[in-house]
Amino acid sequence: MLLEKTVAEIVPLDQAAMDAAWRHWDSIAKPLRSLGKLEKAVVQMAGIQGSSQVDIGKKALLVLCADNGVVEEKVTQTGQEVTAQVAENFLQEKATAGILCRKTGADIFPVDIGIYRDTSIRNCKIAFGTKNMTKGPAMTREQALQGLETGIRLAEEKRREGYRILATGEMGIGNTTTSSAMASVFLGRPAEELTGRGAGLSSEGLSRKVHAIRKAIEVNQPDPEDPVDVLAKVGGFDIAGMAGVFLGGAALRMPVVIDGFISCVAALTAMRICPLAADYMMASHVSREPAAELLLRSIGKEAFLTCDMCLGEGSGAVMLFPLLDMGLEVYNKMATFEENEIETYVPLS
Repeated sequence: MLLEKTVAEIVPLDQAAMDAAWRHWDSIAKPLRSLGKLEKAVVQMAGIQGSSQVDIGKKALLVLCADNGVVEEKVTQTGQEVTAQVAENFLQEKATAGILCRKTGADIFPVDIGIYRDTSIRNCKIAFGTKNMTKGPAMTREQALQGLETGIRLAEEKRREGYRILATGEMGIGNTTTSSAMASVFLGRPAEELTGRGAGLSSEGLSRKVHAIRKAIEVNQPDPEDPVDVLAKVGGFDIAGMAGVFLGGAALRMPVVIDGFISCVAALTAMRICPLAADYMMASHVSREPAAELLLRSIGKEAFLTCDMCLGEGSGAVMLFPLLDMGLEVYNKMATFEENEIETYVPLS
């Protein structure tokens, strides 16, 4: 099975490449470690790619788009027709993520992994949306595995096409409900602590949302020790696809950028399937959703940006690309202490 093969191919980062990257950073004519997280990011990417000569020249954003049956419970401000409308806007650069990709030089690839109707974007549809998870499992276990393997295949495809770094995004009305449900199960925290207003719910709407999550967990009894079971019972096709991208990227030695709350849940799902996959992830920003910081801590990541965003689509993930480019520009082009005939900084004891 593709998932098992992929997990078996995920190995620890290349320590020799990371050591070489640190030596190069420390030779550059600036105060030691003064670029903070940017230096750590370059070193991580060296470990991922197995070389201190880091290359992220060709960048892609994969946006997994799907609908969720739980919208029947009136947990959203808009109907699921919005999913298809926004998904098709990605191709015309009318959606936020498309505009940001153009500005940052990244290519955007929206994928229909489960939208409720046929669309003009790439068709990798598993079904026309998930089932209503308050009445039974959102999907079958086989569909959850199909979603994971779809994401793996997308990562493999982009690697063959020469992409060196991937960002994850999603579009799907109702997916903060599914994400909050999965977070509640994985983190062992009550739904009301982890559930936010999503795209602008009223207090009454938030109450319905929390109730729907509690009911879905009670009805389905997802096993927190079995991440595929949690995904199938209270997750979404978009989350499954993104989790697969994280796993596929790790197996292919590609860095994969986490976006916001929903992407974090997908990252945690991938990590629960294969803990080593977390080493290949990079956190872009801290979402405004209540569970965001808890999720990042559970993955062992610190985000670069704190902008109070909760847009989704991969918008925050794409914003990390220019920062990484700037870090690499210094890493590759700044003169060393020796070249500048400056006495080398040494770590203070």
